[in-house]
Amino acid sequence: MKKIHCTLAGTFGALLLAFLIVPSSHAQCGGLRQASVAPANWHPQFGQARLLRASLNEDRDRDEDRVSIVGFWHVKFVSDGITTGIPNGIPKGTEVDAGYSQWHSDGTEIMNSAGRAPNTSSFCLGVWEKTGTRRYSLNHFAAAWDPTKGPVGAAGPTGELTGPTSIREEVTLAPNGEKFTGSFTIDNYDESGHMQSHLEGSISGTRITVSTPPSSIF
Repeated sequence: MKKIHCTLAGTFGALLLAFLIVPSSHAQCGGLRQASVAPANWHPQFGQARLLRASLNEDRDRDEDRVSIVGFWHVKFVSDGITTGIPNGIPKGTEVDAGYSQWHSDGTEIMNSAGRAPNTSSFCLGVWEKTGTRRYSLNHFAAAWDPTKGPVGAAGPTGELTGPTSIREEVTLAPNGEKFTGSFTIDNYDESGHMQSHLEGSISGTRITVSTPPSSIF
C-alpha cells in the first residue's frame, strides 16, 4: 500500500510539474501574452512618429539663413539731406555715389566707387558682420585725396592726401537674397583726426550674377 501511495504521489507530482511548465513554454511562443515590463513609451506606434516644431518660425528662419550677403553688388548712395561741413549741403534724394561692391565670405568687403576719379582713391575696403536675420553691419574706410593739390607735374597737380573717410552701413538683405537696402553715414577727417564733413543717407544694392545684363546697372 505504501508503495502504491509513493507511485501515485510521484505521478501526481510529475503531472503538476508539467502543468506548471506548459504555460511558461506557451508564453515564450506567443500562446499566452505576458505583461510587458517595458515602459509604455518603448512600444512602437507605427505611422505616428514625427518631430514636433520647437517654434512656428523655425522653417522660415531656416529659409532666411540660406541667403547671404556674400557676392557682387551694384550699389547706390542717396543723400537724405542731413549734412554738416558741406557748403550748401546735399539735397535729399541726390545720388552721391554709386559703384560695385564685393562682400566676401571671410567678412571683408571691397568697393570700386564710380563716383570718384581713380586719382582720388576710388577703391576702399571694409569689414562686415551679421547682426541678425538678414541684417549686416559694415565698417568701411577710404583714403581721400584732393586732386587739385600737391606737386605740379607735366599733367598738372599730382594730388594730396586729405585724410581718411569712414563709411558705416547698416543693411537688410531681401528674403530672396537679390537686393539689400539700408542706411549709411560718411565722415571725412583730416590727418589730425578732426572731422571735416558728415553725410547721412540710404543705400541700396542689387546683386550681380553671371547672367546680369549691362542694362540693369544704369
